[in-house]
Amino acid sequence: MTATIRDIVIIGGGLAAARAAETLRTDGFGGTLTIVTDEPHRPYERPPLSKGYLLGDQSLDDVYVHRADYYAHHDIELLVADTATDIDRDTRRVHTRSGRQLPYDRLLLATGATPRRPALGDGDVDGILTLRTLDDSDRLSRRLQEVDHLTVVGGGWIGCEVTAAARTLGVDVTMVDPGQTPLAGVLGSEVGRVFHDLHIDHGADLRLGVSVAGVRARGSARRVTLSDGAIIDTQLVVLGVGVAPRVQLAETSGLAVDDGVVVDQTLVTNDPRIFAAGDVARAWHPTLQRHLRVEHWANARNQGTTAGHNLLGAHEAYDRLPYFFSDQYELGMEYTGHADARDQVVFRGDPDAREFIAFWLRDGRVTAGMNVNVWDVIEDVQALIRAGLAVDADALGDPGVPLDSCARAAGTGSARPT
Repeated sequence: MTATIRDIVIIGGGLAAARAAETLRTDGFGGTLTIVTDEPHRPYERPPLSKGYLLGDQSLDDVYVHRADYYAHHDIELLVADTATDIDRDTRRVHTRSGRQLPYDRLLLATGATPRRPALGDGDVDGILTLRTLDDSDRLSRRLQEVDHLTVVGGGWIGCEVTAAARTLGVDVTMVDPGQTPLAGVLGSEVGRVFHDLHIDHGADLRLGVSVAGVRARGSARRVTLSDGAIIDTQLVVLGVGVAPRVQLAETSGLAVDDGVVVDQTLVTNDPRIFAAGDVARAWHPTLQRHLRVEHWANARNQGTTAGHNLLGAHEAYDRLPYFFSDQYELGMEYTGHADARDQVVFRGDPDAREFIAFWLRDGRVTAGMNVNVWDVIEDVQALIRAGLAVDADALGDPGVPLDSCARAAGTGSARPT
């Protein structure tokens, strides 16, 4: 099949795009390979933007996926600061803002997502930032050196990581979120309480159960009004209220869209020549038996690799369990699986000491797990999820029962090892 594929175009310049391009060359594709991205940078990784790079602990070279000469060395045309404006599926050409017409035999959409930016006030853009791009991180880093107080709107992963970074730099922070704890929408309030206490212990001011009604600029200051009437005087506002998949190009091209570009387990859209990967892809997961759109580093990295194989006809199913990580202050964590807020939570270890594993169970089966300051357990947690069998919650929560024993036992239908 590779002999009939002469031209491949990748739209998007993030991690999924970079990994797909790398995989294509590794797999032996010798045709024309083009990446087109509206960003002015070569592909980079996003996690450092709210962690090490934002804090100054990681250099710019640490952020990029590949060295500067990688793309030329591998005969990959990298079109930066250009935008794909149209996909002509009849002639199989991608049109760009600069006037390029890029022929394709196979096309990968890796357009990512864009931060949601609700209208909050008087149009003062300078004092209300989002964090998604490398330029965003540079801008926020500069501003954190200039201000004494920051208001973070949103208690999700970006909100929590920006709060931790700012407090580490000595900036006073107020976090506002409508949930009862940070990360309540992802982890539930029981586990979210761990992150609530973590930020309180590090001096953050948490305003929970309320939303932002408006923001007004007063010179270099900002006045934030909350839904309960409270006023926060601040110098900078960062929005961390989620992202929306960038599906406009797919929509106008007639591809199936539903909270992302809809693809099957091999990442193929309703057009067999067009694939999607990363934050924009809503992919069928064969293990979880549902469509998922996952907005995390591991998903972009691994889906990019799978897409690279499949663009050349491999038909490889993407069945990796969702995985993400976060670092906040001295807390490091990993999460895998896909839980629901109604799932039962079982703790192994001491949540108060922030050294534990949390499991989410539905009908006695493990749906997700999160290890906090406990390492080298992710494969055992994933084995429990994939087994899909009921486990003994008491054994699961007992640090004296090895996790790999629980996983093996789940496979035999008994949770406690003999």
